[in-house]
Amino acid sequence: MAGSVKALILLAFAGSLGLMFLLLACALPQYNNWWPLFVIVFYILAPLPYSIARRQRDDLGSSSSVMELAIFFTAGIVISSFGLPIVLAHAGPVIQWGAAALVMTGNLVMYVTIAGFFLAFDGDADSWNYF
Repeated sequence: MAGSVKALILLAFAGSLGLMFLLLACALPQYNNWWPLFVIVFYILAPLPYSIARRQRDDLGSSSSVMELAIFFTAGIVISSFGLPIVLAHAGPVIQWGAAALVMTGNLVMYVTIAGFFLAFDGDADSWNYF
């Protein structure tokens, strides 16, 4: 039980660090543009295909094609969240390149946090203590 609490605290810290980078990209006076905040939609959408496919795998047995399709959709969502700040910085420029770099740093931290969540809390209660 102590391992899962440590993992939860570490994941909460990492998630707040990723959101801090995202908010810095929006709120710093030299950037002062809230368009980068749209990547939060990708943070919400990224774990959904894998979660749905995992549930289908549990119902149907081992279905690798469903899992591979879910990983494909997840990869598309993750790549889109890294591409959005680049497109916003290049086209216009709607945001500055420094804000795009902060958003991509926040993306990296958030996706490592999401992957860490699935590694730490995937399975039953006995497999929760990876940390």
